[in-house]
Amino acid sequence: MIHRKKVIFSLIVGILFFSCKQDHYDYDTIIRNGLIYDGSGDEPYKADIGIKNDSIAFIGDLSKASATHEVDAKGEAVAPGFIDTHSHHAGSNPWGHRDFEAAVSQGITTIVIGQDGTSHFPLTDFFKKLSDTTVAINIASYSGHNSIRDSILGKDFKRKATQDEIEKMKLLLKQDMEAGALGFSTGLEYDPGIYSSSAEVLQLAKVVTPYRGRYISHIRSEDRYFWKAIDEIINIGREAKIPVQVSHIKLAMHKVWGKADSLLKKFDESREKGVDITADIYPYAFWHSTIRVLFPDRNFSDEKEAELILKEITLPEDIVLGSYEPNPEYAGKNVAEIAKIESKAPEKMLVELIARLDSFTIKNGHEAEEDIMATSMAEDDIKKMMQWPHTNLCSDGASNGSHPRGYGAFTRFLGKYVRDEKQ
Repeated sequence: MIHRKKVIFSLIVGILFFSCKQDHYDYDTIIRNGLIYDGSGDEPYKADIGIKNDSIAFIGDLSKASATHEVDAKGEAVAPGFIDTHSHHAGSNPWGHRDFEAAVSQGITTIVIGQDGTSHFPLTDFFKKLSDTTVAINIASYSGHNSIRDSILGKDFKRKATQDEIEKMKLLLKQDMEAGALGFSTGLEYDPGIYSSSAEVLQLAKVVTPYRGRYISHIRSEDRYFWKAIDEIINIGREAKIPVQVSHIKLAMHKVWGKADSLLKKFDESREKGVDITADIYPYAFWHSTIRVLFPDRNFSDEKEAELILKEITLPEDIVLGSYEPNPEYAGKNVAEIAKIESKAPEKMLVELIARLDSFTIKNGHEAEEDIMATSMAEDDIKKMMQWPHTNLCSDGASNGSHPRGYGAFTRFLGKYVRDEKQ
């Protein structure tokens, strides 16, 4: 079950725990009368918290101590800042918004980036700059497959890599691991990773084993080929002997709705056999990505494929354009609305929207900006997967994205699922 207490966030970097009584000590802030969840998994306990120089200096009885600022928690829960294990809040330039308002406003104090196969490259340079110019939160990163693959294959990426190219990728991944990467991430529904073989991914995953690293993946399919994609990540965990994590777990196709129990049973059976598989999830039934991700076979002009997408994956009224550079007026409209405006069948409109992106790119010399939000998950599945003991909450969000998860994932979880629905 999810804890049902409200949470007051101590957005603090350093946490020092003491259990003895301490009096007559001045603090910058004291949080009194809190029910403390310290992150250890132990039962909560009542205590005061003394904060000095942006660090927790004391936890215990501070009834005789004073502070410049005091907060009466009134028996509500006090917890350390959340860790967002799947985040895009850093973007390409985390120093452009050093306050990280989108994260800290929902109680996040640590984010894990380098997700979906994309990371700052090389990580040595990124970590050095981060050390020289700090930001408001802690940042950890995976090494991204797509970033490494792009550096080796370049524009010639629509194929399987040669063994020589894989060896070069392994060296770059090793360098990132030595720089401090948490492990290896893939985005196997995106270019260029979608063209990689399972053998390529497995070889690279094995690079992180000696470093006790992890493998995290936006799996190869979240809809048509879902079960094969799940088998692939389980196999990587088994063969590489490393923990594996399914990113933003979802059952994103109508025919797999209601299969959460089958999925979790498969996960549990894999764990019993020694595969340390986990998942992260965000508390929304609609996702945010590129319009091209709807076509895993990259057959963008196939109207029959578009018809299947709009019947089995998501509905025309459930695909909302977040941005669309060829026609900015379409931002905020769904495919059904746009099709009506242009007097086209929805499947023709979907194909045409992608064709216009390609034409814009050729004409203007840069990749056309676009993104969509699409509803293709069932609420009951989300609840069941969220309550699995080895699933953790994430935002999968950005500070400037169209999806509200960037600012609201953790607060929605606490408000909707904990407070209101008492899950």
